[in-house]
Amino acid sequence: MSRSIEIRTGDIFFEPKIIDINAGETIRFVLKNEGSLLHEFNLGTAATHAAHQKEMAAMFQNGTPSATSANDMSKMEHAMGGMKRVGMTHDDPNSVLLEPGATEELVWTFTKTTGLEFACNIPGHYPSGMVGKVNLR
Repeated sequence: MSRSIEIRTGDIFFEPKIIDINAGETIRFVLKNEGSLLHEFNLGTAATHAAHQKEMAAMFQNGTPSATSANDMSKMEHAMGGMKRVGMTHDDPNSVLLEPGATEELVWTFTKTTGLEFACNIPGHYPSGMVGKVNLR
């Protein structure tokens, strides 16, 4: 692992808003939810976040997901990262749900993909500004 980066979440913010990462670097994200709402940390492009926001809205229509329950929606097609699969749980390797007061970790190795963001795709959070930029060098 190259290094750790701490990211604080609160009610509709990430701190820091911009992170600098070198291509090929493996980062251990230490994610702390200091707010009173459920939040998500998800790595992806704006297009993958838009698709995931639709999935998250569907998850919320079927009951609020939590970090401790998979919230299985077995009749729904899931297309995260271009892979379609039947059955949907919030268990993608690029994403973590954070209960209020929780600390979680996510480890990710960065390639030369550009246009990456980290975002919360809980309904309403991304358009309210809960998104940050990954500067990949």
